[in-house]
Amino acid sequence: MNPALQSCNRWLETILAFLYPEVCQICRLKRAGREEGFVCGHCRRKAQLIQPPFCERCGLPYPGDITTAFECGNCREMDLHFQSARSAVIAGGFMLDVIHRYKYKREVWFEPFLAGLLVRQATPALERERWDMIVPVPLHAAKQRERGFNQAERLATHLSRAVKIPLNAGLLQRVQSTRTQTLLSRPQRAANVNRAFAPRSAQKLRGSRVVLVDDVFTTGATTSACARILRSLGAGDICVWTVARGL
Repeated sequence: MNPALQSCNRWLETILAFLYPEVCQICRLKRAGREEGFVCGHCRRKAQLIQPPFCERCGLPYPGDITTAFECGNCREMDLHFQSARSAVIAGGFMLDVIHRYKYKREVWFEPFLAGLLVRQATPALERERWDMIVPVPLHAAKQRERGFNQAERLATHLSRAVKIPLNAGLLQRVQSTRTQTLLSRPQRAANVNRAFAPRSAQKLRGSRVVLVDDVFTTGATTSACARILRSLGAGDICVWTVARGL
């Protein structure tokens, strides 16, 4: 390597180490670098991976031994427009804190950690079937300008690369800047996003099988509203994958 380039790289590494010291940004005790998303192994083990049994429709995990397929009460009461939804981990205190810091405080160094969880859990399931495209849940333009990025699109990009399914981030748009879903009841969530999404183009999907990606799944109102638009464009099967699942 050119000596001048080597010197430049050393300076760059020094600056990055100063700005982002290789220490876990959760416990601030153990070492963790950029490749780990600045989350150490000890803190990573706090993430509760979702394993069966869970609702066949929305992926809501249940304790105990359930040997037959079942659908939870939430799904039976809602008119969901996707076939199934799955999440990598439970959205407990630790995970929600990381996601909120990533989304709202622009602590983007957590992205490799969050994307890694999604890729690890989703890849085996997606590779068992044929899927035509990955579509991220869009942000309203004003909110994206304020936040600086769309977390769903960035996470979907990691998944697209891992499973080699094309990313289509230009298919949907958010036409209403709705209030946050966090403190709303299930009926309020559905009403809040009922008219929030629309097609960005006249592209016809002609039965294409779509993977819809978001960061957190709670009642399914947001992803179902997106799936409804995808159906209007001619999508076939639609599955949802998120990093975390609210309980």
